[in-house]
Amino acid sequence: MSALSDFPIARHWPASNDHVIQLYSYPTPNGVKASIALEELGLPYEPHLVSIGADDQKTPAFLSLNPNGKIPALIDPDGPDGTPIGIFESGAILLYLTEKTGRLIPADAAGRVECIQWLFFQMAGVGPMFGQFGHFYKFAADKITDTYPTERYTNETKRLLKVLDQRLEGRQWLVADMYTIADIATFPWVRTVRDFYDGGEVLGLDEFTNIAAWLARCLERPAVIKGSNIPARPQ
Repeated sequence: MSALSDFPIARHWPASNDHVIQLYSYPTPNGVKASIALEELGLPYEPHLVSIGADDQKTPAFLSLNPNGKIPALIDPDGPDGTPIGIFESGAILLYLTEKTGRLIPADAAGRVECIQWLFFQMAGVGPMFGQFGHFYKFAADKITDTYPTERYTNETKRLLKVLDQRLEGRQWLVADMYTIADIATFPWVRTVRDFYDGGEVLGLDEFTNIAAWLARCLERPAVIKGSNIPARPQ
């Protein structure tokens, strides 16, 4: 593809500036990974609200970029060799942005692998399991009588929190004493479990003191404060 206009999604959500990264997202735990990383890196970008409440992510235009119908997704008009590229999956977006800039990931090979490990820990464990916990604990609580699903995902979320808390013992950040895409991927889900799912008490979050201190460090970053509300939710 030679131009932004070659992407059907860009025709559905027109760009004001077709020379900057186009972000198609919604401020969920997965969605804000991309906007926070873009803010941290200072890359020019244009956000487009994909209203998941209106099933925008299931439209043909969005599916043309992400056939899985999930946010976030983006187009970089200045992709590899200057060729526009479309990317979906929040973890893949984070890796792409680090490769584009050489930032938010350790420079040495061993540190890079360590960072990718903890990114995948979030993608394969924290995100899916925390999401299932929230579904059964908060949203399906009045719809099911079997306690097994809620207990299963509560226990697995507690286990993952313990792994995360142990990793943060004596550390400021998850990897190499630096703030990386591993932190950006993970903390929005911890915040969501606490603030949106109201799961702090049942999960014993107060007992995970390393997580609490780390989460506070993440949330005070200016790029996190700004990026957590991009694209802005509809009023």
